[in-house]
Amino acid sequence: MANELSKKLLDILACPKCRGNLMHEKAKSRLTCKKCRLAYRIEEGIPIMLVEEAEKI
Repeated sequence: MANELSKKLLDILACPKCRGNLMHEKAKSRLTCKKCRLAYRIEEGIPIMLVEEAEKI
């Protein structure tokens, strides 16, 4: 449950690189941007939204 994000937060978050929509992948504890092909990890319920720390997918 520590990696759960509220619907309200998910609605306002956007990819920091392209400002596009993010998809929440609960099983992998990350937010992904299909356009940039980047994944932002979620640690203890906090999304790490730094482009330089994103994983390429």
